[in-house]
Amino acid sequence: MMDTRLSLALEAGHVALPEVGDIAVFGASGQVLTGLPAERLVLICDDVIAAESYKAQGYHVQVEPPESAALGLVFVPRGRIEGRVMFARAAALAAGKLIVDGAKTDGIDSHFKELRARGDCTAAYSKAHGKVFACDVTAEALADWAEQGEGGENEAGFFTVPGVFSSVKADEGSLLLAEALPDNLGKHVADLGAGWGYLSRAVLTRESVEELHLVEASSAALSCAKRNLPDVRAQFHWADATRWEPKFNFDTVVMNPPFHVGRKGVPELGQQFIDSAANILKGMGKLYMVANRHLPYEDILRERFKFVEEIGGNTRFKLLHAAKPSRKR
Repeated sequence: MMDTRLSLALEAGHVALPEVGDIAVFGASGQVLTGLPAERLVLICDDVIAAESYKAQGYHVQVEPPESAALGLVFVPRGRIEGRVMFARAAALAAGKLIVDGAKTDGIDSHFKELRARGDCTAAYSKAHGKVFACDVTAEALADWAEQGEGGENEAGFFTVPGVFSSVKADEGSLLLAEALPDNLGKHVADLGAGWGYLSRAVLTRESVEELHLVEASSAALSCAKRNLPDVRAQFHWADATRWEPKFNFDTVVMNPPFHVGRKGVPELGQQFIDSAANILKGMGKLYMVANRHLPYEDILRERFKFVEEIGGNTRFKLLHAAKPSRKR
């Protein structure tokens, strides 16, 4: 099995697991859990794709944290505020007992400094451009961080929480696509990778729309969308948009597909979104999407659709319209 920074720290005795009790794991998505007692782990997983992967490996996975645990294990996420919220939630359920693992590129040094100022932390074990340390910190000491996790209204007037994509303001690509959508989108529309609902709200302003299905892998983002779109026409699906199989086909699909997994650019992900859109559209169905200029989407669009055109954009983004999907590959 692959050694990890955490497994090496455990083996060297720099940090130690409790002998009994559950271990609540935050930020596990993409992590290798070598050296941990699998039968005692409770993975708090917001992302449906990671959740399904871990479940297939036999781990216990749930969206919400348990009421209590013997330890809170936090793998530091990219967002500083999101990390603070994880520490606060882990401390609240584990009587302040934490182990933290993170990379320098994800701000582990800043987190280490802040937690040392609020609790009793061990020396850090440094390895592979990151750190592992244990910390004993009360929930009361992190109460202000817990409040940050409650979320609030962003610059676009939508409710969001830390950790969801573009939580502070609407993504520029989504802004452009929302303005370019035609008046008539048909009766049945799907928003793939809907996030917290910015594009979907634009779709719901079209009188032709009778049903809008929002498909989103992040449970937190989907919960925000439900709050932002109190419209009986909206239906919400916590699902992998590249594998989602609806019961009927759609008149229109709109999307601003992701192209990163963590910090790594993965253009194939957007291509899979295009494949999925073609599969769920009616024979005369239409796709409206936005993408960064450099992303190689035109070839698969022409492969899966009979009609493809660029309908706008700017130096950073391109707006693409495709129609009449080909037969399913």
